Amino acid sequence: MTDHVQAGDPAVFDVLSHGKLDVQGRLVDASNLTLLCTVELDGVTTDAVYKPVAGERPLWDFPDGTLAGREVATYLIADAAGLGNVPPTVSRDGPFGEGMVQLWIDTTDEELVAVCAPTDVPDGWRVVLHAHGRDGGPVVLAHADHAGVRELAALDVVVNNTDRKGGHVLSGADGRVYGVDHGVCLHTDPKLRTVLWGWAGEPLPEEVTDKLRTLRAELDRELAAALGPHLTAAEIRALAERTDALLATGTFPTPEEGWPVLPWPLF
Repeated sequence: MTDHVQAGDPAVFDVLSHGKLDVQGRLVDASNLTLLCTVELDGVTTDAVYKPVAGERPLWDFPDGTLAGREVATYLIADAAGLGNVPPTVSRDGPFGEGMVQLWIDTTDEELVAVCAPTDVPDGWRVVLHAHGRDGGPVVLAHADHAGVRELAALDVVVNNTDRKGGHVLSGADGRVYGVDHGVCLHTDPKLRTVLWGWAGEPLPEEVTDKLRTLRAELDRELAAALGPHLTAAEIRALAERTDALLATGTFPTPEEGWPVLPWPLF
């Protein structure tokens, strides 16, 4: 019988890093080449997303490194700190050359971010934005008041995520909340654009503060070296500075003027 590995399985990194990649199809909604694959190693399989560097569209404001490398770097940061859940992600060669390979996450139908009428906002959700829909009626952007979503909001701040869309927040079938699509993170300049503003100005929970302290300590140990193949030295310093700043304020940031603070489209 063939075993199927999932997040948390000790074998998942061997399978992702060394398994045979078979492309099953393309995810057509992605702006860069994104392929759904099966990965098999010694009878153990999983599904994965493969984003080859050769399929990336150059971005004038991200001239250094690769989008695939930034996806791997964000995983390393989240994993080192235990801050938020980013699916296991590796850098490796594949059928279309070097790229990132990330574990596919099976999801539930539960929504964690939504645009809806004000009367349809689920109880306890955080409202981010009031606006008008195409028909002129009122709508709101809101997200779940969930510890896993809150940790992703903190992760977005330290990795300077410039594209946290609603569709990048996944309700995993294993009960965890996952964040995906981190190719445009970790710039040196402030570029935070996220739909997860629901805790703006509120104190960081103690468990988030503890994880930020862990991240800062790891940057002074081995994490900086692990990030070196994917980021510039200036980007690693900026990551440390953002972490220091968030710890110093002890609160989630509020949107700043002069920069669009929401991604577009929102999903």
